[in-house]
Amino acid sequence: MSRGLYALKPWYADRLAGTRRWLAAHDVAPDALTGAGVGFGALAGVALATVHHPLPAAVLVAALLALRLAAANLDGALARDTGRGTRFGAVVNELGDRGADLAALAGCFALAPPWLVLLAMLAATAPSWVALAGAAAGATRINGGPVGKTERCLLLVLIAAAPAYAVPLLTALTAGSLLTSALRLRTVRKALS
Repeated sequence: MSRGLYALKPWYADRLAGTRRWLAAHDVAPDALTGAGVGFGALAGVALATVHHPLPAAVLVAALLALRLAAANLDGALARDTGRGTRFGAVVNELGDRGADLAALAGCFALAPPWLVLLAMLAATAPSWVALAGAAAGATRINGGPVGKTERCLLLVLIAAAPAYAVPLLTALTAGSLLTSALRLRTVRKALS
């Protein structure tokens, strides 16, 4: 299965190494980063809903979602680096990721029909639920695919930049997320066979 933009994660993690060391030296809790990621996702949603000029909206949403992705990368890495990783922390991390996705997508209620936004929200969480279900059954956690977390963030930036195209972009996000779920499910099935 294609790893999509997820293939850049090791490169991105390397870029964040200095920040990770600083956070460890200042005893920042990994769960605080998870919470910050949810907050950045929520602020991106607020920006989508309230900033009505495409260029400033796109820049603001892009910056907030970049911070959301950085927090999502840093929380687990910081937990591992500092020996503070726990099984419950992994649960908090997963819930935080889903919460950040949903909070950012909620901004689209101001730009598209509610039924489409709700469908996009449901579809956006499906790839992770498939991966988590596979891991619970004993498969290796599967990431990546045509529309994973990073691609969803990119689509939200495009929606901010071109709000008149919110409906087709949300449709693409929904369809891509469902395709990603199906591909992950196929990979999980092969792994567990």
